[in-house]
Amino acid sequence: MPALHRGHRRFQQQPRDPLLDDLRAWPGDTVASDLERVTTAHDASHYLLHPRALVRAHSASQVGSLLRILQRHGVGLTLRSGGTSLSGQAVTDQVLVDVRRHFRGFEILDDGARVRVRPGTTVREVNSALARHRYKLGPDPASESACTLGGVIANNSSGMHCGTEFNTYRTLESMILVTPAGTVLDTSDPHADQQLRDAEPSVHEGLLRLRRRVLDNPRSVATVRRLFGMKNTMGYGLNAFLDQSSPVKILERLMIGSEGTLGFVAEAVFRTVPVQPHVATGLLVFPDLFAATGSVPALVEAESATVELMDATSLRVAQASGKAPPQIAGIQVQDHAALLVEYQGRDQDELGERVDSAGKLFGQLPLATTPELTRDAAGRAALWTVRKGLYAAVAGNRPSGTNALLEDVVVPVPSLGATCEALTDLFTAHEYEQSVIFGHAKDGNVHFLLNEDFADPVLLERYERFTEDMVDLILDNDGSLKAEHGTGRIMAPYVRRQYGDELYEVMRELKRLIDPAQMFNPGVILNEDPRCYLQDLKVAPTVEAEVDRCVECGYCEPVCPSKDLTLTPRQRIVGRREIADARAKNDDDTAEALAREYDYHGQETCAVDGMCSTACPVFIDTGDLVRRLRSEDANRTEAKIWDRAAANWGGAVRVASTALTVAKAFPTALPRSATSLGRLLMGEQRVPQYNAFLPRGGERRPGPQDPQNPAVVFFPACVSSMFGQDSDDGDTAEDTQRGKAPGGPEAMAPSSSRAFLALCERAGVAVRIPEGVQAACCGTPWKSKGMVDGYSTMAGVTLPMLWEATDHGRLPVVCDASSCTEGLEVMKSKAGADPRYRELTFLDAVEFTAETLLPSLTVHQRVGSMILHPTCSSTQLGLNTALDTLAQAVAQEVTTPVAWNCCGYAGDRGMLHPELTESATARESAEVTALEFDAHASLNRTCELGMTQATGRSYRHILQYLERATRAPEDRPDR
Repeated sequence: MPALHRGHRRFQQQPRDPLLDDLRAWPGDTVASDLERVTTAHDASHYLLHPRALVRAHSASQVGSLLRILQRHGVGLTLRSGGTSLSGQAVTDQVLVDVRRHFRGFEILDDGARVRVRPGTTVREVNSALARHRYKLGPDPASESACTLGGVIANNSSGMHCGTEFNTYRTLESMILVTPAGTVLDTSDPHADQQLRDAEPSVHEGLLRLRRRVLDNPRSVATVRRLFGMKNTMGYGLNAFLDQSSPVKILERLMIGSEGTLGFVAEAVFRTVPVQPHVATGLLVFPDLFAATGSVPALVEAESATVELMDATSLRVAQASGKAPPQIAGIQVQDHAALLVEYQGRDQDELGERVDSAGKLFGQLPLATTPELTRDAAGRAALWTVRKGLYAAVAGNRPSGTNALLEDVVVPVPSLGATCEALTDLFTAHEYEQSVIFGHAKDGNVHFLLNEDFADPVLLERYERFTEDMVDLILDNDGSLKAEHGTGRIMAPYVRRQYGDELYEVMRELKRLIDPAQMFNPGVILNEDPRCYLQDLKVAPTVEAEVDRCVECGYCEPVCPSKDLTLTPRQRIVGRREIADARAKNDDDTAEALAREYDYHGQETCAVDGMCSTACPVFIDTGDLVRRLRSEDANRTEAKIWDRAAANWGGAVRVASTALTVAKAFPTALPRSATSLGRLLMGEQRVPQYNAFLPRGGERRPGPQDPQNPAVVFFPACVSSMFGQDSDDGDTAEDTQRGKAPGGPEAMAPSSSRAFLALCERAGVAVRIPEGVQAACCGTPWKSKGMVDGYSTMAGVTLPMLWEATDHGRLPVVCDASSCTEGLEVMKSKAGADPRYRELTFLDAVEFTAETLLPSLTVHQRVGSMILHPTCSSTQLGLNTALDTLAQAVAQEVTTPVAWNCCGYAGDRGMLHPELTESATARESAEVTALEFDAHASLNRTCELGMTQATGRSYRHILQYLERATRAPEDRPDR
């Protein structure tokens, strides 16, 4: 029977491990947390091995010293960065080396024409910076938001647009690599080849010998040219022997796509490609797959930048999602297939020529519907949402307990139609339902998705039979079993069949030459066990309804504020799976040990900011899980306190505000000592830590007003009343820290609430503020802490009040803090028992101001430069464009940090766990403080506090800047 993943080691029964003793003395980081070790074991593949140790290196030299330790112990290692690999190449039961956390960063070269990258940096982060120079990286994998350059290089990534012309192999210029012997080489150094000859003469000579072996065999040359003439990530990149002559450059090329089996790439320089700013996109619908795939060569000849295939099942799945645009929703799908095509140009004229040429071609194609190309951004996005959402639509609705397997193959384009038809027949023959085929038709590269339950022996046998049939199909059509995703473990048994005995032996000799101890990623790419792909398979037990859809892809990790402190959303989910798995195996010691760690790592340091849901392909908000766990663990006394606060919220806000004002009157050490004592006695999870950056308390929320013909109802956020503002004369954060704040609220800068009302008055917009608003709240403090009863109480206060104030939903409600606007939306969605509240409309003040007020305002004075901090809630509400619009109105130059992320302040979470905000803001803070800006703006008060604390720069609400900029000159305080 095929083997499932190996179980836990009982934590209480482990003997002393000499390897771990040596690793603790190593200058890098050896992770002590068992929870972190077992959760980091999970990647996007359907394989699972628990590493013997998890370590983090800080430099290439530390990787070299680590190798010497592992050699002494005869232990292998696997390099891990983004964890988005799909073929099992990033899991191990030996030493797992995290090269993401301390290997981030990049440097733009030649005004964007080149870029130097480190392996822990994501593709999206680099492209965001390159966009300012109108360049981008060549490789464009769909996982660009989460995959890192280390994995891109290790897997020779390509993507939807780049084909083989702009993939990693073709655009990587040079690298700094570490060989298994510990030699560090910079291949851009003109002396690098001599350095390799001096340090490892046998490797130098052996590479030349292998090159001669390949070149002297015409059949080998023909096979290499055929396979690498299309996308191909099976086996090693033997085209290096044809393309390069010097050993160091051969080694450099071999490292690309070697999946961490030949060494470590610590840095690389890429040549970038220009961004084509003008784009048109359309959907071509055909009566069947043959008609669609048969049209691909003509579309390529017509300079189509992209040709993406969707089969009939893909179209049905898209229709069932309810998000399909009219071009797809209106199809009566039978055997139809569609091609998503895109045309690009440097300017409108060039794009127009290509669109005109394409239109003439469309008239000659056997189309089932009338084609249309759109340049509209929203229309284009709708089409791409369907294409990119196929994985989510199928994987998110898979039966609980099953794994989603996303595979990719490539065949010559003329064979594509027959291959896809045969794949569909295989799905039917092996009873795989709702399996979709989609992919990069221009390259003959398609992906298909299966759902499988590896815990069922019968279904495992089915999977084995299907794999054998699929391998026969692809190889019979002169294709490659892996186009983009890497060989990994899943296709390692079939490398010999694809390349033949001679080239397979070349690969084996190459591995022995470079890594004679077989230390680097053993079992990956080359594996003599014909059934190795059926071992160490991951099972996905049903654990929690909130997160059972998780496919462990890791897309959530880059946006998580706690990713460099404790756990990521993926790790929080798999941590619960690991605990459940241990309990199912009656391993209570392991389960309890993991559960104890989970309290802090999994619950207390989760910001529950929802950012993970913005990146998750199956739309999971891990905060829902954490909030429920907090509710289940809630202290009864604490819950009663929060219940009373909900019933008397106006008084509670004033108490908190007054306490901050009193605390500011004393030396910082005194209130800090008081809160430290409270945290010691009552717990860090319950008592916030006072710090010098906290402001005085704020002014009271604006009182009721009810003018004639109001346009909106204003819900002033209580957070602006609880936390006051810096003075309006430009005090810095350092002034606030020293206690320079003015003597009373009348001398402070107008709060965001007051600023919004002033802007409305100047724009001639009448605003209603309801009676009882002082006692109302969006409910976020209770929701984030899992205080269910208090949340219900507050919803019972807020929603009825707003229902009446809006004339039963006729008027929109505007709020001046993005997290509170989001909180009101959530409160409405949870009020299912009373359908009336669905009629309520909530708008953030930034959005309302940008769309309604700004056209009626006159800006009298702009600041020179402004840097923005979008928030997690502004991202989820789609407010960041409006934020930028207001910033452009008040500043001559506006910047959003490339490293922007959620600040982790999360209401009071940043005061309960300051280390969370410190970690979450570290990279953004470094970017902010590296330059000087005249103004620092955001759109949520607690986030402003978090960024002020992190950077030492005073952050304010963008509405406060706009209010000041639109004051009449005679009203300005500096006159």
